[in-house]
Amino acid sequence: MQRRAFLQTALAGLLGGALASTTRASMTRAEGAPTAFSFQTVVDRARAAAAQPFQRPSMALTDPFAGLGYDAFRAIRPRADKRLFGEAQGFQVDLLPPGGQYADRVEIALVAGGMATPVAFSADFFDFQPEFFPFPDGRAPAGAGADLGFSGFRVRHELNRPGVWDETLVFQGASYFRAVARDTLYGLSARGLALGTGGPAEEFPLFTAFWIEEPARGADTLTLYAQLDSASVTGAYAFRVAPGVETAMEIEARLFPRADLNAVGVAPLTSMYYFGPESRVGIDDFRDAVHDSGGLRMINGLGERLLRPLRNPRKLEVSAFLDQSPQSFGLIQRFRDFAHYQDAEARYELRPSAWVEPQGDWGRGAVILIEIPTGDEFADNIVAFWRPEAPLLAGSEHAFAYRLVWGQTPGEALPLAEIIATRSGKSIHDGDERSFAVDFDLGRMDAAGLTPRIETTAGEAHGLSLVRLPGEGNLGRAAFSLAPGGAETVEFRLGLYAGDRQVSELWLYRWSA
Repeated sequence: MQRRAFLQTALAGLLGGALASTTRASMTRAEGAPTAFSFQTVVDRARAAAAQPFQRPSMALTDPFAGLGYDAFRAIRPRADKRLFGEAQGFQVDLLPPGGQYADRVEIALVAGGMATPVAFSADFFDFQPEFFPFPDGRAPAGAGADLGFSGFRVRHELNRPGVWDETLVFQGASYFRAVARDTLYGLSARGLALGTGGPAEEFPLFTAFWIEEPARGADTLTLYAQLDSASVTGAYAFRVAPGVETAMEIEARLFPRADLNAVGVAPLTSMYYFGPESRVGIDDFRDAVHDSGGLRMINGLGERLLRPLRNPRKLEVSAFLDQSPQSFGLIQRFRDFAHYQDAEARYELRPSAWVEPQGDWGRGAVILIEIPTGDEFADNIVAFWRPEAPLLAGSEHAFAYRLVWGQTPGEALPLAEIIATRSGKSIHDGDERSFAVDFDLGRMDAAGLTPRIETTAGEAHGLSLVRLPGEGNLGRAAFSLAPGGAETVEFRLGLYAGDRQVSELWLYRWSA
């Protein structure tokens, strides 16, 4: 999936933003009769929709939104004076235009005092850059595109400094959304739901309608609701978003399957991993690493801290980490130094991590990791989500609640040695073997008192050792060689121990011939 075409890159908006009008959009742009509203309204709509066949809300695009290439679509810009809400309310919202591959109508309504009022679509919400459109003043003719609808919305907040309305959250395209925390830039994405991911017929549910609660003066939390729909399932979602050093979302989802869901993904995250020090086979690039996320981090139901470095495999690979009552999982970007990436434009060191904290008992299932081959950095090729052990059956109802946190690192004081890098390459001693090096930040621990232990599913790991690395910090490297024999795939599990006590995160890894 072409991530930079599918979701607009918004680095410039995070580095600076224009001041918006203080006009309250809910008083001037909401049209239609207000109706009583609560989250139960969305639940009832989704339940009723599940009893009917799916009807995709496709639009037949008309001028000036029809036939647009990527650059022309980006040249339609939300007007700052048409944003929803005012500066004093803590949040502002840009409504986003249809066009390009965004041809599904998204209903948007404003909620105030328990009443919802729909926002009518108009081309007047947008400026059309004259280099792409024949509108010298940047305004479309009256009534242009009147039969169309919005494609999503973007939330702005004074995230990094007062008076600058940074892009903080965007919902646009299928059920995709992205968020940032302070001092980060857009990177990985989340989705409402994944269906059949990694299989021959992936289904992409849509968020077809949103209800946005009007924030109070000086609000630091924004609440919104969404209806999800697809051929196989409907759903009702509630989001309570609190931006900051970490941007935390409290998410509640109610699902109503139309069909049996055997390959469902709850709380899915989607990212990009092109290459890093783990492997540079076939890479001819001046940069040292290119990825939005470097690893899948998990805290399982037993409380084990696990890290699985991401890979760009030669063929699609699926890993399942069986668990019961998971505590958290997410895709993280641990390296925060520019020197690790050497990309002054993409600034991969500023991409956020995102992790899911289930609320309540999610029971038995597995964290699924899907790694898809990619030949460049423009395609999202990493997906991670929770898959319940039992299918979600047609006609049933299911509730999932979780906290989704975006930030630089998982927000906990980790008492264990952290895995910071994985490196591998052909052995200089035996061309049929591979050498591996796993680097740990040891904190205050002495490498001399620690012992590495490794388990493999095939082949032979030998020469395992742990040495302290020179330079700043207290870093230790566990190194070993793999003699795969005839194995096509080898799974590893490695950790550091003080006696019988585990003192590090556990390194999980898959090698494929």
